[in-house]
Amino acid sequence: LYTEEEEEDMSPLKSEASPGQSGTSLLISYTLSRAQTVVVEYTHDLNTDMFQVGRSTETPIDFVVTDTAPGGQNQADAQVLQSTISRFACRIICQRNPPHFARIYAAGFDSSSNIFLGEKAAKWRMKDGQMDGLTTNGVLVMHPRHGFNQDSKPGLWREISVCGNVFTLRETRSSQQRGKMVDCESNELVDGSLIDLCGATLLWRTAEGLSHTPTVQHLEALRRELNAGRPQCPVGFNTLAFPSLSRRDVLDEKRPWAYLRCGHVHGYHGWGGRRNPEVEAECRERECPMCRARGPYVPLWLGCEAGVYVDAEPPTHAFVPCGHVCSEKTVAFWSQIPFPHGTHTFHAACPFCVQLLSEEAGCVRLIFQSPLD
Repeated sequence: LYTEEEEEDMSPLKSEASPGQSGTSLLISYTLSRAQTVVVEYTHDLNTDMFQVGRSTETPIDFVVTDTAPGGQNQADAQVLQSTISRFACRIICQRNPPHFARIYAAGFDSSSNIFLGEKAAKWRMKDGQMDGLTTNGVLVMHPRHGFNQDSKPGLWREISVCGNVFTLRETRSSQQRGKMVDCESNELVDGSLIDLCGATLLWRTAEGLSHTPTVQHLEALRRELNAGRPQCPVGFNTLAFPSLSRRDVLDEKRPWAYLRCGHVHGYHGWGGRRNPEVEAECRERECPMCRARGPYVPLWLGCEAGVYVDAEPPTHAFVPCGHVCSEKTVAFWSQIPFPHGTHTFHAACPFCVQLLSEEAGCVRLIFQSPLD
C-alpha cells in the first residue's frame, strides 16, 4: 500500500531532522542497536486512505480509544493507573475504489510522520531484505469463520506486524520472541473482525454487514413485543417491563430480575433482609423461590448495541453474570469467543459491558411467566 525504500544509518535517527516532517513521506525507524538504525521510507499512495487508532489525542490519530473497564465502568471508576494501549496503536489502510478492501498494520505514525521501534522491540529482517517488527503489547486480530451472522464461529487470534504480516501469538503479550509467520492468512479486515489493542477490543463492521443487522427501531419493536406479553413475577404477580431504550440504565420497580443459575425471571424482591435493589445488585447470590437453584440474582438489561447482534431474533437469553439480554444466537456466538485478558490468558466476556463471563455457564435461557401460566 506504500512503496518502501530502505536506508541504513550508523547513528540513531533524529526525529527533528526527519524528512517525514515535510509531509511528503512517512518513515519507520527500526533501532537495531545504539549504533545502528534502519530507516524505511513510505511514499503516499493516491488510491488509499489511512486511518490511525491509538490512545494519543494528537492530530494524526483519527480514532482515540481508552482502556475498557469490565462492567461498563469508566476509567476513573476502575482506577486504571497506567494504560496498556499504545499511543499510536495501529493504522488501517482502505482502498478508495471498490471493493474497498481494508488492511490493518501495527503501530501508527506520530506528529512527525515517524514510527520508532525501540531497541527492545521485536524486529527482524525478512527474506527479501526488508525490515519488520512488532509493537510492545501487540495488535491482535481475530476473523470470524463463516462470516458475521447466525452461523458465525470464532476464528483464531493472530498478531499483526508493522508491515501487516500475520503471526501466531507470542508466548506472552510483550515477549521479544515473535510467533510463527502464517503465510496463508492476510491482514485484510472482514465483517466481524475483532481488533485487540491490549486494553480495548474493537469490532470491525462493514457497511454491507451493518445493512443486515437489526436497527435501533427493530430492537425497540422487540422490546415492546416482549412487554406486550405482560410477563409477571411468579411470586409478587406484578407485571414486569423493560424500560425504553432511552431509559435502559434506570433501575425502576418494573424492571425484570433473574436468577441466572436457572433463568427464572422475577420482579425485584428483598427477601433475606435486603430491601435496596442497588445493594442487591451487588450482593448477587440468592436462592430461586421457584426451583431452589442458588446463584446470581441480577437485574436484566436489554443489549442495545445493534452492531454486536448476529441476527434479528427476539431477546430470550442473558449473559452470566451481568444480565445483559439479547438473542440466543448472539449470546451463543459471544460466549465462545476468548478475549485476550492480561498478558497471556483469554476469557469470554459480555460484548455489551466487557464483564468476564462465568466459566461454569456464560449464558442462560430466560424463563418468563405470562398471566396465563
